[in-house]
Amino acid sequence: MLNHGFARVAAASPELRVADCVFNSGQIIEVINKAAAQEVEYLVLPELCITGYTCADLFLQPRLLDAATEALLRITAATAEHKMIVIAGLPISIKSRLFNCAAVIQQGQILGIVVKTCIPGYSEFYEPRWFAGAEELEVSELRIGGAVVPIGNDLIFACESNGNVSFGVEICEDLWVPVPPSSLLAQAGATLLFNPSASNELVGKADYRRQLVGSQSASCVAGYVYAGCNTGESTTDVVFGGHSLIAENGQLLAESERFTHESRMITADIDLPRLQYSRTVMGTFRAGKGGRNFRELLYVSPVRENSQRELKRTVGVNPFVPGNPLQRDERCQEILSIQTSGLMKRIRHIGTKQAVIGISGGLDSTLALLVAVRAMELLGRPASDVLAVTMPGFGTTNRTYDNAVGLIKALGASLQVVDIKAACLQHFEDIGHDKDVHDLTYENVQARERTQILMDLANKNGGIVIGTGDLSELALGWCTYNGDHMSMYSVNSGIPKTLIQYVVAWYADHEADETVNKFLYSIIETGISPELLPPSATGEIVQLTENILGPYIVHDFFLYYMLRTGASPGKMLYLAQHAFGEAYPKEQLVAWLKVFVTRFFTQQFKRSCLPDGPKVGTVSLSPRGDWRMPSDASAALWLQEIEEL
Repeated sequence: MLNHGFARVAAASPELRVADCVFNSGQIIEVINKAAAQEVEYLVLPELCITGYTCADLFLQPRLLDAATEALLRITAATAEHKMIVIAGLPISIKSRLFNCAAVIQQGQILGIVVKTCIPGYSEFYEPRWFAGAEELEVSELRIGGAVVPIGNDLIFACESNGNVSFGVEICEDLWVPVPPSSLLAQAGATLLFNPSASNELVGKADYRRQLVGSQSASCVAGYVYAGCNTGESTTDVVFGGHSLIAENGQLLAESERFTHESRMITADIDLPRLQYSRTVMGTFRAGKGGRNFRELLYVSPVRENSQRELKRTVGVNPFVPGNPLQRDERCQEILSIQTSGLMKRIRHIGTKQAVIGISGGLDSTLALLVAVRAMELLGRPASDVLAVTMPGFGTTNRTYDNAVGLIKALGASLQVVDIKAACLQHFEDIGHDKDVHDLTYENVQARERTQILMDLANKNGGIVIGTGDLSELALGWCTYNGDHMSMYSVNSGIPKTLIQYVVAWYADHEADETVNKFLYSIIETGISPELLPPSATGEIVQLTENILGPYIVHDFFLYYMLRTGASPGKMLYLAQHAFGEAYPKEQLVAWLKVFVTRFFTQQFKRSCLPDGPKVGTVSLSPRGDWRMPSDASAALWLQEIEEL
């Protein structure tokens, strides 16, 4: 954990009694100890949790305010042995004004006190009756417990040993306004945002709160921890549910149960290097502090050395494919729409008569064919304006040939069969290659012969060649240069292999008739192969891509975490072990990681001259946009780390 930059955060809603600071501080200390036992590094407690949020006019009583300060000092003393950051809410009186505050505590010290900026006075909220906003604060320091402590809404807390890690605090309503303080804190560098809150429950409010926390974490490219007070608050007019949330850059990592009476805590591990990488890639966090001058306060890194804790977050085996079936269906439909729209624009612009596609009976060419047929239909043109060419070679099996021909006919596209074996044998003779030597030349001759046929047919018929290669093949360079690597518009270039089968399945289930559906599912169930080597004696595919390279699900995992998060090989392996569990031994994952890194670096020259194609997801390898890399860049640093694994 220490080497991979995950920060363990927690949001807790301790059991509470309104105006009973002794009881409340005792519950808070219990939660602190529980959090420490779970190696939590940042603990966020609710707004005004030391007194309770619903004290109303009791907030004006000096006895309650004094008791709150005493409780804060007890809580602070209880953290003396912990490097964990603790954030707890309480009221503080300064120069005859009362402020809604959050104390930031570590190792028996109060590092700073953040004052609430936005004081709600609408509907069920009456805070202006008791509290002043931060703009009315006339001091920048406060003496408390014999120490002078910074106070205000201009505080940002920076880790003294890591200049890329800092956090900021806003309080409840601060999040609900057009420009939350957290936006300015994020622009000033805060990667973690904490919100002690007291948001009551209303029908539908939890959904809105969920959206609010998620969207703010996304717009700030930050981790956001929201701690809500629980049902111990007064129910005179409203009910509180203890809703707590932890989000990272738009992804909800953890959420509490609501309406529980005992203390509750949720925890999650936030990937700080991933956030830093995303901000660096975006570049929009270079705009400075957003017109706000923050005071930077240092804190000791709360990371426990030599920690062996298990990662506390879900890491899916297939980051490109949503686990929720409804979201997956929506994603597949949207991908098809993006692909189709891109191709329609190109066909309109060129005024082409035909879309020419090579159909192998595999997944990639199948998806490209579906996109081309959809494009023609939406353009008001017949499916026969798609010329689908199947070109059996030395490795073509009856299954893939029959699937290719059957699908083309069922979709109504124009079919042309061109057997390439004789042309390839002639080419072997021309270049002096032994036809019985089944090497790279043997394979690539077939791939380039097919591309030549497609290009010539496109010229003959006034058409364009539609590329079929996918994102995973581009990442690994698993394509023949100037063979299947080349086309006039490549509709699949932004889609990883692991997602293509789901897009094809969505079409089969939602747009295909019964005959097309049957062919599509037969293709989905066929092993992935370029079919360039002769089949077995029984007619089965012998050249299975995943037996050569390793599973695409593993390579797509590495691709996502390297390009989307900037993960190092060690971190990619760590996440893969967590995601795949016992499915693959560590040694096998390391071997596949070496294959991925080696091929990713050595095959860049193929990506540097890719044809146009639509971007569909956050990871793309287009040399004109998302990924610009020297074709002769060295992989030595990455491979060295892999060797050390």
